[in-house]
Amino acid sequence: MNAFRSHMDLALAEARAAGARGEVPVGAVVVAPGGRVLAAAGNRTRELADPTAHAEILALRAACAAAGSERLPGHDLYVTLEPCPMCAAALSNARIARLYYGAVDPKSGGVAHGARVFTHPQCHHVPELYDGIAAAEAEVLLKAFFADRR
Repeated sequence: MNAFRSHMDLALAEARAAGARGEVPVGAVVVAPGGRVLAAAGNRTRELADPTAHAEILALRAACAAAGSERLPGHDLYVTLEPCPMCAAALSNARIARLYYGAVDPKSGGVAHGARVFTHPQCHHVPELYDGIAAAEAEVLLKAFFADRR
């Protein structure tokens, strides 16, 4: 069995790049079974004028295209911030096996806060959840981004 290897450093790099573009600094990475990175993305909602262009959605779209399937069983997703309800539902629909996230999002989160998408009986697939991965670094990026805009 392969030892656990976090891909959060790549997600953080995507978050930093998103912040440099003026986007909320969130990054996501989809990892195939065996540890190969299939896709990585940062937020692009403003750039694309698309409210669905969250890092997780963009990474899922690219990973599904690379895999040639709308589902990604056995795949992991690393994201720097707790997914919102839209992204949590997309992760469930994609059948992501494991979700690793950094900072919690009490205001807009959809996993441990707010809608808690994975707790609903209508949710057909619940990934394994691991929170707090590089949370401090993700929080620093987010707080600095929003402090600069106040």
